[in-house]
Amino acid sequence: MSVLRPLDKQPGLNTATILLVGTEDALLQQLADSMLKEDCASELKVHLARSLPLPSNVNRPRIDLIMFVVNLHSKYSLRNVEESLRHVDATFFLGKVGFLATGAGRESQCSVHRSTVVRLARTYRSPLLFCDPEVDGFRVPVAQRLVRMLQICAGHVPGVSALNLLSLLRSSENPTLEDL
Repeated sequence: MSVLRPLDKQPGLNTATILLVGTEDALLQQLADSMLKEDCASELKVHLARSLPLPSNVNRPRIDLIMFVVNLHSKYSLRNVEESLRHVDATFFLGKVGFLATGAGRESQCSVHRSTVVRLARTYRSPLLFCDPEVDGFRVPVAQRLVRMLQICAGHVPGVSALNLLSLLRSSENPTLEDL
């Protein structure tokens, strides 16, 4: 069993790499294309994976941010993300992991309740974004936000680290009883 670690590889010069993990290939590809269209001072690299662990024999760059994509219309998607989380080193959860819940716009068709994904994100102390990537009006702002998060996690934004970003995103939420 191969565990993904944040500092396994040397960083590329002015390069930021995101790994999108999810079961919906077409959706991940649309999101990746939207991210690559964004204007960015860094060279963006987007890698897609259906699940973790990644093959160990592949030469890949250092991964700066992992986004686990959960389709709220598929219990298999949630189960796949939960199983993949076991293959991520704990140090990645210091601001370099996030969750993206898709299909939130059609709540009546959801087989995974929003609170389940919120609980998952809180358990791993990671940010959670909701979006409906099939709609261009939602996909572009989410892609912009992911690019900005990626730049911060890669260390390309002076004065802000992944841990700072995590604390900023956490402080914007309402505290739960466990946090008090």
